[in-house]
Amino acid sequence: MIKLLNQEIQKYINANLNADLHSLLLKKSSFPEVSIQELVQQIKGRKVAEKKFPFLNQENIIFPPNLNLEQASSQDTADFKKQFFKGKKFIDLTCGFGIDAYFLSQNFEKITLIEQNTELLDIVKHNWEVLGRKANFINQKLENFLTNNKEKFDLIYLDPARRDNHNRKVFLLEDLSPNIIEIQEQLSDISPEILIKLSPLIDIQHLVASLKNIYKIWIIAVKNEVKEVLVYLKKKENRPEIYCINLQSTEPEFHFNLDDEKNCQSEFSAPKKYIYIPNNSVLKSGAFNLVSEKFGLRKLHQNTHIYTSEEKIEYFPGRIFETEEINSKAIKKGEQFNIITKNFPLKPEEIKKKYKIKDGGNHYLIAVKSLSGNHFLVGKLLD
Repeated sequence: MIKLLNQEIQKYINANLNADLHSLLLKKSSFPEVSIQELVQQIKGRKVAEKKFPFLNQENIIFPPNLNLEQASSQDTADFKKQFFKGKKFIDLTCGFGIDAYFLSQNFEKITLIEQNTELLDIVKHNWEVLGRKANFINQKLENFLTNNKEKFDLIYLDPARRDNHNRKVFLLEDLSPNIIEIQEQLSDISPEILIKLSPLIDIQHLVASLKNIYKIWIIAVKNEVKEVLVYLKKKENRPEIYCINLQSTEPEFHFNLDDEKNCQSEFSAPKKYIYIPNNSVLKSGAFNLVSEKFGLRKLHQNTHIYTSEEKIEYFPGRIFETEEINSKAIKKGEQFNIITKNFPLKPEEIKKKYKIKDGGNHYLIAVKSLSGNHFLVGKLLD
């Protein structure tokens, strides 16, 4: 790792940030002490950092292999987490590349990072030194640490590995490493507060049924792509609150209690002047009836999670369209639309082919199913 800090090597990395990496890999390394593969990995890391964690986009930062870069949280999601937690002692039991730990620990006095991968922990330790941050770095398996640990902490954080022994992705809590269900009591013994990052594919109902003491759940999207589900465990009587967040958007937060969704019902209608499509964090939450009731909107169909109203409402957690219904025969050949389909017999590609229209432009063609049948709506997206 120290070899990569050579001034000439750092200059080479900077000079090749926009190079074709496939072509670069075919060349011989200009530095006998560092392979071309190692150099390209650092260039890749810098390019990933530009967008994913720009605070690391600087000289003398070392980047790990691609898998660790992919699994690491983005700066946006890590920075979002830190606002909710503070105390004296913080521990990350699955440090990884350390992005979450770097931000979450900013409101704590003493920081402990556990990581079983020696090379990865060395990289994190080096980077934290470059960034001027201190921590107690422990190279150990989580299970061994928990067995021997006598210390108490104000907050435990962990991001379980979501791949099995054959490198296949897994999603159920019992298939993660570590198995959260098995170690939950151990975690509760050393901290009153536990924060767990889970896959965006985790089933919320499965999560609630499997874990004890769930206090809050955050479903975090960035630009309408759900990136992670955070579950916060705390021994305090509370019905789990779910918070739906869409970062890098102007959309408001949507939050509710799990019981709220069970106790309300949607009203239905054919499409009216305004169409509302919830963002993906809200859709992930499953609060389909609550959206209808809370905002005074009518749902199109039980299985069409699109809503409508004659008067526009403000502060909706998703996209709002002003539309009018058209007959399919009125769709002209060669017209250009952004196509959206929800619970409709045809997919966007099939609609394009059937009606000979093109993608793009400023207008939308929304194909939906309501209780009264199938509809084509043409309209514009409102700011």
